[in-house]
Amino acid sequence: MLLGAIGVGYGFFTSHLSFEEVETLLAEEAHHGGGHGEDVAHAAPAHDAHAKENAHGDTAHAKSGEHHVDAHKEHVEHVQHQIANRPWSALYVAAFFFMMIALGVLAFYAIQIAAQAGWSPVLFRVMEGITAYLLPGALIVLAIAVASGTIGHYNIFMWMNPEVTNPESHHYDKLIDGKSGWLNIGWFAVRGLVFIAGWSLYRHFARKFSIAQDTAEDNSNFKKSFRISAAFLVFFIYSESIMSWDWIMSVDPHWFSTLFGWYVFASMFVSGITVIALVTIYLKSKNYLEFVNENHLHDVAKFMFAISIFWTYLWFSQFMLIWYSNIPEEVTYFVTRFQDYQLPFLGMVVMNFVFPLLLLMNAEYKRIPWFVVMAGLVILFGHYVDIFNMIMPATVGDRWFIGIPEIASVLLFAGLFIFVVFTALTKAPLLVKGYPFRKESEDFHY
Repeated sequence: MLLGAIGVGYGFFTSHLSFEEVETLLAEEAHHGGGHGEDVAHAAPAHDAHAKENAHGDTAHAKSGEHHVDAHKEHVEHVQHQIANRPWSALYVAAFFFMMIALGVLAFYAIQIAAQAGWSPVLFRVMEGITAYLLPGALIVLAIAVASGTIGHYNIFMWMNPEVTNPESHHYDKLIDGKSGWLNIGWFAVRGLVFIAGWSLYRHFARKFSIAQDTAEDNSNFKKSFRISAAFLVFFIYSESIMSWDWIMSVDPHWFSTLFGWYVFASMFVSGITVIALVTIYLKSKNYLEFVNENHLHDVAKFMFAISIFWTYLWFSQFMLIWYSNIPEEVTYFVTRFQDYQLPFLGMVVMNFVFPLLLLMNAEYKRIPWFVVMAGLVILFGHYVDIFNMIMPATVGDRWFIGIPEIASVLLFAGLFIFVVFTALTKAPLLVKGYPFRKESEDFHY
């Protein structure tokens, strides 16, 4: 975690390049055959030529030269801004990724209680431990988002820049101005706090009733947990959808997809279930979960497989409909990713669909711990890349790279996640002793 924090600091320190440094960078790229620096490579000669023409009284060419210089300056400033965005975006991607794992587990936990599932109660304390990260993790995501638009220079969300809603500014954007009643920092922060409060309150009371049920003489706590779980799932469906619009989709404020909330849900759901499997396998290897057997592992792996297929269905539905209709304001989202993010964009599909399909289709493989771990690590990396693909094209453009800011951010939040989760796991017995379906869960087999 300390190493990650140092790496994040280094990323911020090295991302602030001067105008001249960016010009030099672009010129070097042009010289080595990269397309980014062509404007810079020819800017000085062009400017000199136009200056000479101006000296001979050719005012038309002088204006053309001034326009070229202005365009060159704007291009360099744009690249300068993209480079400065990178550490912010890397931090945000990692923060959101680990937060969504905890939120996905909370939804899965609520579904198990509301459905009165008989196979999963032996895993409830593992789920409760993982969801302990949700409150700090979500607050960090919201803090990074708001900070990027206040102490930062609108590094993640361009709509936070007051210039885009100012009709007198040359940065004015009529479309974003039309959405400003929803997309403004104050209302954005309030909505985020409401979502976090709802999720955290459910987690608090569900955990409270779960522990109280261990020593209760009746099932009153179980019934309370059942009722709040059913109510929470209604709140979750609405809040998760709006959260995905606010925290992810609005980085591209000109684009939208009606499937986006479901798409993000599938990603967080399968990531959460995968982490349940990994933590369970680790604890069992240390002899802490002797009541968990291979049938429980098989069912968790079955969910990993099923939700991976569900994610693929949503990904393809969103992609195919937008690509086939070829409406310019919609298809630009995928054109950008095909042009500048081809490897992570297509690699993500392989990791999130092809690997789970090949590794987890066989029923026997789902019972082999090391095989599930291998599949789980591929799935988690694939969904990190999925979030990376959602954020980076809108914030850093073609200036992306998996380097120190990205790796350090993952290490930072992975360390925090592991610390919070395993601390929470020590706070209560790992078996829900008074839960009505405990015996059924312990004896689960087929």
